[in-house]
Amino acid sequence: MSDYIVRATAANAQIRAFACTTKELVEVARAAHNTSPVVTAGLGRLLSAGAMMGSMLKGDKDILTLQVKGDGPVNGITVTADSKGNVKGYANVPDVILPANAVGKLDVGGSIGAGYLRVIKDMGLKEPYVGQTELQTGELAEDLTYYFAVSEQVPSCVGLGVLMERDNTVRQAGGFIVQLMPFATEEVINRLEENLQKIASVTTMLDAGNTPEQMLELVLEGMEPEVLDTMPCAFYCNCDKKRIEKALIGVGKKDLQEMIDEGKEIEVNCHFCNHDYVFSVEELKALYKRSR
Repeated sequence: MSDYIVRATAANAQIRAFACTTKELVEVARAAHNTSPVVTAGLGRLLSAGAMMGSMLKGDKDILTLQVKGDGPVNGITVTADSKGNVKGYANVPDVILPANAVGKLDVGGSIGAGYLRVIKDMGLKEPYVGQTELQTGELAEDLTYYFAVSEQVPSCVGLGVLMERDNTVRQAGGFIVQLMPFATEEVINRLEENLQKIASVTTMLDAGNTPEQMLELVLEGMEPEVLDTMPCAFYCNCDKKRIEKALIGVGKKDLQEMIDEGKEIEVNCHFCNHDYVFSVEELKALYKRSR
């Protein structure tokens, strides 16, 4: 199990915590979308957050969507995840190049700019839950920390990171989410704050060889962290030709007829995994017969 999520509690269940290593799934996303380093960092951070937040869902069919929309050159990033560790996502503009930020790091905040973070949870109810907050920095970890506090009223700390190799492949990726329960004592809160001030960045911890379990031991030092379970996570897109066929049938007879009249095969692209599906004129005619 190379990429995986750890779920844990600490301080007699006053804290719940999640941590993940996601190097392989972020590399799959980078290769699929041919993202530039700064976009890989932004997309990778949101994929890591999505994987962990997806694991918080209860139902097998529950779906989480994270949408970041900003006025920066990337324009936006979308990630969806399920409760089983499957996650997928894309950036609206994958090839943005920016100089390093003031501290010499990839300028994810500059690439995203000012805007909002939207969290959508589809749990099979009539209406999905939608929470939206303004972006605080565009660096995403701080934005999710703010979202949890404001929209879900759960005091949290989110750490996310992606480290790139010189050849622009992914060297390390992962993160953690630590949340305080309503009955957390001042003593526990103070100890957590002290620990968070001491720890290195997510990528520094991962690059030093720390596992997600060891990351949580550092974050929750002195609070007796207890691992509840681990689960694999992966970049996975559930698109296939049959799903695309349904989408094409859904556009209606008029639009299908126009495609047929052009006399050329068409190519339909899946945003999430960047896979292209080709439909011949004969296939389009068969879909036309099935449409209303």
